[in-house]
Amino acid sequence: MTCDRLVCANCAAPVSEGRCPVCRASRERLQQQEGVFAGLTPATLVALLVALVAVAILARGFAG
Repeated sequence: MTCDRLVCANCAAPVSEGRCPVCRASRERLQQQEGVFAGLTPATLVALLVALVAVAILARGFAG
């Protein structure tokens, strides 16, 4: 999740602007929560899933 569209309940400004301490704390917390897959697009995730399924099918074919 990004803070681009979030609105602060404290000052009613966009969180991305960081106008008040609550905005700045929320923005910092969101930036720290970005994980390994945060930058991936849905299309990339689907492609990775398809590749994983193909590898599983190939591994099953070689095992049996």
